[in-house]
Amino acid sequence: MQYIMTFIWSFLLVTMLNYVVSSVLATTFDFVTGAIISVIFAVLVLIVGAIIPNEPTPEADHH
Repeated sequence: MQYIMTFIWSFLLVTMLNYVVSSVLATTFDFVTGAIISVIFAVLVLIVGAIIPNEPTPEADHH
C-alpha cells in the first residue's frame, strides 16, 4: 500500500506542477511528460526512503 500511495501522490503532485508551470510559461500542457516525470520522482522517493535508517541515533538514548 505504501508503494501505491507513493505513486498516486507523486502522479498528482507532479502533474499539477506540470500544469501550473506550462500555464505560467504559456506553453501547451503535455500529460505524458508529467506522467513519466512522476514515475521517476516516485522511484527516487522510494530509494531515499530505503536508504534512510529507521533506528534512532545513539545520542537519542542518553536523554
